Order: sequence, then C-alpha cells, then structure tokens
Amino acid sequence: MLPFKLLDTTCWNETILKLYQRGEEFSIRVDKAGELMNSRAHHSEEVLAQTACERLAGRDAPHLLVGGLGMGFTLAAVLAHSKANARVTVSELIPAVVRWNRDYMGALANFPLNDARVQVQELDVARVMLENRGSFDAIMLDVDNGPSSFTHDNNDALYSLRGLARARDALKPGGVLTVWSASTDAAFTQRMKKAGFEVSEQRVGSHHARRGNRHNIWIGIKSGS
Repeated sequence: MLPFKLLDTTCWNETILKLYQRGEEFSIRVDKAGELMNSRAHHSEEVLAQTACERLAGRDAPHLLVGGLGMGFTLAAVLAHSKANARVTVSELIPAVVRWNRDYMGALANFPLNDARVQVQELDVARVMLENRGSFDAIMLDVDNGPSSFTHDNNDALYSLRGLARARDALKPGGVLTVWSASTDAAFTQRMKKAGFEVSEQRVGSHHARRGNRHNIWIGIKSGS
C-alpha cells in the first residue's frame, strides 16, 4: 500500500492541521488528536445536506448556510439537491482548508467551490449567523467533531444553548437546522428542544455500503414565528 504523503501544514489558533494524500485518498489530521476527516468516508455528510434540502422543496430561491467546508462533500450535496436559483453561503474559519479545497482536493466533490451559487466567507459560522438574523432557509453545521468537539474548545460554544439560539434566530420561520456529530449526545438533543426546535435524529453510516462508523445527525425545525 502506498504511504501517505504530507502536502501541507497550517497552524490556526495554536492548533496544527496537516493535509495528507495517498493516491486519490486525502486525510486531514490534527496533531495529538489524530485524523479529523478522510475522503473515503463522507456518506453521513451528504445525508446531512440532503436531509435539510429535502425539507425546503417548496421554497423558491432558498438561502442555505453550510458551516464547515471540510473536503467539500457537504457543499457538493447541497448543490446537487438545490434549485438553480438557490444561494449557498459557506462559512469556513480556517483559510487553509479553503485553499486546500481549491489547490488539492477540488476533484473529490467535483469542484463545488466553482459553482456560481456559492459564496465563501472565511469567518466563524457563529458570527455569520449573528450577522444574518432571519436570513437562512437552512443551516447545516459540520464543525469539528460535532457537539463533542476535540479540535478547538471554542467550538463548544457553537453547540451551547446560546449557540443554538443564535442558529434559530438566523433561520426564517420554519427553517431547518441539521447538525452532524461523530456520536450521539442526549444532552444536546435536549438543548435543541430548549432552544426552540422540533427535533428528530438519524444514525447514518460513514460509507454508502453501511459499513464503518455510525454518525449522528440532528434535524431541527424552527418552531413558532
């Protein structure tokens, strides 16, 4: 088997991330924490996007927010399941991740950043939500490892009651929030309900063939006005 080759390293807020390649396979790793994501396992990210988009079938020109670019699979799924007049904002806090998608990994998801519907903001998704109250039809959060984050402690605030309230305020009435996580979290489910969402959950495999790790997706519908 071919060994992984280190392509690039970036340091963001005292966290070191490294991009590796082996043939057509890519891996992003975090020092001291191990592999953050691998291009061979992305089915659950696609389901995260598809689940949100399917609930917007009756809306014209929807505005969607993707929190976390990753390797581009979530964004590609959003584009595949969205109308031609949709607008998609991608919030990615780490500039190197955006650059890696453009310079190295674009072909993995058929170059989704080149789609005219996409706008990239190299900002914290929490800030994007705060500055765009009532703007989005759907928000898809795939940041770090989910509510049980390990890359950076600041990500915990995104999944707090205050962070969820911010997501709710950024949604239009009846808007959809989907959240990806590497594991289940009963306390997070209760926080979503307390923040004003009608909540359901899905357990999804990381591969299409139902093998590999099982990930959790929360689906929250903004209740009330």
